[in-house]
Amino acid sequence: MSFCKDCIQGVRHEGEPSGTLETIAGVACYVATPAADYAKDKVVLFLPDAFGIELINAQLLADDFAKNGFKVVAIDYLNGDSIPADKALNDKSFDFYGWLATHNAEATRPPLDKVIAALKEEGVTKFGATGYCFGGRYTFDLAFDNVIQCAVVSHPSLLNLPDDLETYFSKSVAPLLINSCENDRLFSAEAQAKADEIFGDGKFAPGYRREYFPGCTHGFAVRGDLSDPLIKAGKEGSFLASVEFLLEHL
Repeated sequence: MSFCKDCIQGVRHEGEPSGTLETIAGVACYVATPAADYAKDKVVLFLPDAFGIELINAQLLADDFAKNGFKVVAIDYLNGDSIPADKALNDKSFDFYGWLATHNAEATRPPLDKVIAALKEEGVTKFGATGYCFGGRYTFDLAFDNVIQCAVVSHPSLLNLPDDLETYFSKSVAPLLINSCENDRLFSAEAQAKADEIFGDGKFAPGYRREYFPGCTHGFAVRGDLSDPLIKAGKEGSFLASVEFLLEHL
């Protein structure tokens, strides 16, 4: 498992978030709720990258999912210690691996479980998850445990490849969408081909789809430079694919 420089680089997007910061089971969350009526028994769990739910890009994405009919709960599974965007975006001096050492599964999985348990008590019975970079690891873990009913990952990191792909195939019943790109050391062309080999051609009965965005780099779906036409197309295309997949399978 590894990271790359693009895990802590990117561009802050512009906009005014419309969701709310709430505390669920003692865990900070950013909650985006559709303005129109929606299915109260479904929630999309938004699992952010290392910049957490505080990054405006993540909040705006959560809002956009809500505009498409999903209640979205973005969870601070980093325990109030996400990487500060002002400090780390494009800051090559930041000790990312030092930060990562204190954010292992033992520290970060419990907040997810607490929020999911609380949402179940409120009547939620179906969960989708959309994970970006760091969040891709946890989307896979929730799918392994069959906690979620639909999984979307965009430029995932921290995966053991190809082992995690094979584990997903053998253990999970959650349909899987992978948003991949041209330049991604953490989910390379070889990994993309392996995913297609394992899941493609109807072999994964619950459902599988992989999107590929040329000219894009790891992080494009949430931190991409939208002044670049190819990255803008990748960011928008991956979001559209995610919405379509969730609408079909959740």
